[in-house]
Parts: sequence; structure tokens; C-alpha cells
Amino acid sequence: MSDDPTRLRNQPSLTTASGNSWLIIGALFAAISIGMLAALATLPPSGLALVAIAVIIALYLVMLILRFTVHARRRRLRLIAVCLLSIAAVGLGSVVAIAAINWAAL
Repeated sequence: MSDDPTRLRNQPSLTTASGNSWLIIGALFAAISIGMLAALATLPPSGLALVAIAVIIALYLVMLILRFTVHARRRRLRLIAVCLLSIAAVGLGSVVAIAAINWAAL
């Protein structure tokens, strides 16, 4: 591995952070996603928003578990980053799917 500090994989947030900042950002992502999905929960397809909310909550809980159980710092941070990206993907994907289905119904 190169010692170039400008390479993405050599950034301090991915190599030396404790993971607490990732948990804060994850909580914000989860709260925004859950809030939006809660507002869309009454729209068809029935249950998609509720399932997405459950998946987002599960992913955030996994982030918390990883933070306190995985001791290898780089591995822990990468796994937490994957969970954070998954929260964003599930939230965005489900909102887009609900919007597309309801837009097509017009």
C-alpha cells in the first residue's frame, strides 16, 4: 500500500477514527430516511415503507454492534461505512420506488 496521504484508502477517517463520528452521521441518515418513509407509509405499495424503516433500523443497530465488538480498527470502519452506505441506499431506493409507483398511477 502506498503512503500517499491523498489516496482515499489512506484518509484518517477510514484508518484512525474510533467510529463515533460514523455513528452520529449514521443516526442522522437513519432519522432523515425514517422521517421521509414514515410520511410515505400510507402510499402504495402497501408495506414497502415499513419494511424499509425496519431494514434501516436493523442496519443502524448493526453499526452500533460493529462499533463495540470489532477490534480491528480498519475493518471496523470499513464495515461501518458499508452499513452507512446501505442505509442511504435503502432509504433512497425505497423513496424512489414509492414515488415512481405513485407517479405512474397518475
